Amino acid sequence: MYYTMNVAGLQRDLPICKATDSLYIAGFVIFGDQELTVACARELLKLAPEYDYIITAEAKGIPLAHEMARQSGDAKYILARKGPKLYMRDIFEVSVRSITTAKEQKLYLDGADAALMKGKRILLVDDVISTGESLAALEALVEKAGGTVCGKMSILAEGDAQDREDLIYLEKLPLFHPDGTIMA
Repeated sequence: MYYTMNVAGLQRDLPICKATDSLYIAGFVIFGDQELTVACARELLKLAPEYDYIITAEAKGIPLAHEMARQSGDAKYILARKGPKLYMRDIFEVSVRSITTAKEQKLYLDGADAALMKGKRILLVDDVISTGESLAALEALVEKAGGTVCGKMSILAEGDAQDREDLIYLEKLPLFHPDGTIMA
């Protein structure tokens, strides 16, 4: 089963995947799809508020944040990691649970990146927002670092995220019943 959608002027067929016995989601992956990543970054930047740094969570938001930073001429974007790395110092951490993750995860931020965010306007970006848990974790990291969230953006909004007034996104992504029909 596939769901066909248009985003940023491009058509893509998304596989419908089981999340739970009663909930299926369309798999939207920009990894390896340079054409889609470039187009989505361009369209999101048209809607973006003024910011000092972009932040995203590992991993699916990385190509989007990278391309948005590249197109806007930013020298740096910030990445919240799923695990601490040896090079990271003065680590900040928060817990997160998302629809595509079976268990609670933590997000980690290097202290040097946290220092860059202090007193700055930070734009949160991700590929798909569904429950908003990852976004909330990013927001908590930014606040812990002393930054100000100036905007929240994603390519797609799924489920309840479509009704959020604080989220800027390009397209709505429906949720599905096990038979592939769209949930109302």
